[in-house]
Amino acid sequence: MITKIAAAAVEKVVQRLAVVFEASQIHGENVASDLAEKTAGARYPSVHVHCDKIINDQLEKFRTFSGRVQVGVEVRLSQDRLEGLTGVVDEFVDSVGDVLCANRGDWGDGMFYGGKYEVAFGAVKHGGKNFIQAAKVIFDIGVSKD
Repeated sequence: MITKIAAAAVEKVVQRLAVVFEASQIHGENVASDLAEKTAGARYPSVHVHCDKIINDQLEKFRTFSGRVQVGVEVRLSQDRLEGLTGVVDEFVDSVGDVLCANRGDWGDGMFYGGKYEVAFGAVKHGGKNFIQAAKVIFDIGVSKD
């Protein structure tokens, strides 16, 4: 049941992001950028959605699961020039934030999003087309299941 809750939460996030991003850019998996480049020939920009952790807070004592699913949305961008890379990553992060703000409230199937999120920006590194940068948006989805 626990992994089904995580998979359902990730799928709901992917569905909401598909309104702003192309389906080919969104991936429902947690894969390091260097590994993705070596195995699958990563394409940029990319948006990776994954479950970071599941917390059963037992807020509702007689529910099987009553807690939170922490979801991470990692935006990755690569280009051949350093100039402008961070600005484009910022725009992608803003787009993720806009999607989250527009989808506050009940998500159905016992899931809801309250509106809080946190953003962590990574440093520019060598990789991809020459330079790569990632930023991660982390947020909780409340879950109440019997």
